[in-house]
Amino acid sequence: MEEKDLRPDPDALLREVEKDDVKKGRLKIFLGYAPGVGKTFAMLNDAHVLKKRGVDVVAGIVETHKRADTDALL
Repeated sequence: MEEKDLRPDPDALLREVEKDDVKKGRLKIFLGYAPGVGKTFAMLNDAHVLKKRGVDVVAGIVETHKRADTDALL
């Protein structure tokens, strides 16, 4: 058996990778230098936009620091 016969078909590998991409979620990281700059508010606001587009959104833990505008987004 030749070595090239043992190698997987590149087109088949590409189809598998593309198929897996559909199943995976995306991670978005919000960075802020200091407290109170709006990280949580921005995350929750983006979550509402995604939900309106039909994307399932889950929040594990949200610390609102008793800010009314942030609480309102939950």
